Amino acid sequence: MQTSEPSITPDTASRVADPIRVMLVDEHELVRNGIARLISDESDMEVVAQAVSGDAALALLEITAPEVVLVDVKMSGLVGVDTIQRIVRAFPETRVIAMSTLEVGLIPARMLRVGAVAFITKCVPVQELMHAIRLVHAGQRYITQRISRHLALNPFEEPRRTPFDSLSQRELQVALMLIDCHKVNKISDRLCLSPKTIYSYRYRIFEKLGLSSDVELTILAVRHGLSDASAFNSAT
Repeated sequence: MQTSEPSITPDTASRVADPIRVMLVDEHELVRNGIARLISDESDMEVVAQAVSGDAALALLEITAPEVVLVDVKMSGLVGVDTIQRIVRAFPETRVIAMSTLEVGLIPARMLRVGAVAFITKCVPVQELMHAIRLVHAGQRYITQRISRHLALNPFEEPRRTPFDSLSQRELQVALMLIDCHKVNKISDRLCLSPKTIYSYRYRIFEKLGLSSDVELTILAVRHGLSDASAFNSAT
């Protein structure tokens, strides 16, 4: 597994006849189009599909047959986890790269354990992103050095426990959407659940974590690497 910053050297993948087929999954159009534009400058890869959600990605996978899929792990909470799991189960030959603004906490290890073969932050240099795509396409795994320094020796194993481990997958998803300052009605719309159900999840989250407000939830999330400081600034 590669963990060091890549050196800029000729890559054997650039000499293949057929370009690497890449799909981008991110709810932000500007991010998708920006990455797509960068990939278009590479002679050995092409973007064959873009998706705004996990459901859209799965529908397009059957049609476009990408070899590498870049997935934003923070799409509306922890939807990226569900997306990666569903892609890996339905299309086991597809290689998934998880992307995030976070480089500490349990998010990177969780993504790798559910099936991603690489984890990069959105602040990496362009050439590192291209290097990662080529490596995973060739059957290798990749983690940037900045992330690997914060992980255990084997990041694909269980990380140390945090208070958030007591939450179910759905509770964690709702918690992250609350941390991202989504209102209850918006969360209910995105998850196709009633506002009453979301309030019930919110109550259980606070009860399990010993909290009494969204601000306390955000502070705890920042402390354990589930969010960055910008979320705290928004919440306050």
